[in-house]
Amino acid sequence: MVITFIVLAVFFVVDLFVIGRRPHVPSTAECVRHILFFVVAALIFGGIMWWIAGSQPAMEFYSGWLTEYSLSIDNLFVFVIIMANFQVPKKIQKYVLSIGITIALILRGIFILIGAALLERFTWIFFIFGAFLLYTAIKVARGEDDDEEFHESKLIGVVRKFTKITNEYDGEKMRVVRNGAKYWTPLLIVFVTIGTTDLMFAFDSIPAIFGLTKDPFIVFTANVFALLGLQQLYFLLGTLLDKLVYLPVGLSIVLAFIGVKLIMEALHTNTLPFINGGHHIAWVPEIPSWLSLVIILVAIGGAALASVLKMRSMKQVEQ
Repeated sequence: MVITFIVLAVFFVVDLFVIGRRPHVPSTAECVRHILFFVVAALIFGGIMWWIAGSQPAMEFYSGWLTEYSLSIDNLFVFVIIMANFQVPKKIQKYVLSIGITIALILRGIFILIGAALLERFTWIFFIFGAFLLYTAIKVARGEDDDEEFHESKLIGVVRKFTKITNEYDGEKMRVVRNGAKYWTPLLIVFVTIGTTDLMFAFDSIPAIFGLTKDPFIVFTANVFALLGLQQLYFLLGTLLDKLVYLPVGLSIVLAFIGVKLIMEALHTNTLPFINGGHHIAWVPEIPSWLSLVIILVAIGGAALASVLKMRSMKQVEQ
């Protein structure tokens, strides 16, 4: 386990702060190679887990990784909007993404620890997680989760009110001196925005993966592999994200499925006195890991394929 964390830490640092910080806009071929490397690495990691621990943990990892990866792609929609809204120069977008993804990993790590501790003591929290995911799935399906227009939060308003912020960026600097006075650059607002956004996404992603596995090790490794290569995915799909019109549908199906699975798990291990007298409900079936993996693959894969087919049909109509 220690060796795994060390290797993943090296991957993460190299991905974001060595390769990811080179001052250039990556080509499509470079992005594809980089993403494929980490996809293959995740598949190999799952295979090693299968060989060492058996099929159950491996399928839980694959299901969790696919779910978190899909939710991370959804996160890119918001990153694109943030970059555009604050007019972040292209030459420092890699730096901003590196910090943003690091914040996401830290927040997810904290939520994983909290979630694992709570679930170990209070299994009825599955009811809350399940209901929350069903609510989120309905919002995503209705399009209420799409941030077509950016609206600054009250927190950003407070930051603007009590700090001196310049209107221009100065490379990667967050603090500059103008006419003898110290000012923050707009990077401060960008990082506050990304941080609060990552916090909201952690509320979605962590309950979702705990619905697939209760093993904190699998939860954390699935999240790390989902975030690896996300920077290159941003540059690869940045101009195409709005074309993935059916991705929200696929995500809503996955979230709704996991929400139902969580509620079924809560009923199966029920201890609440006002439900069945505090006894377990034995007739509630358990959904096997392989079925979860199949449903996630079909939902996300089907949404992606349908989006590609619609893109092609629209191009043919235009021609």
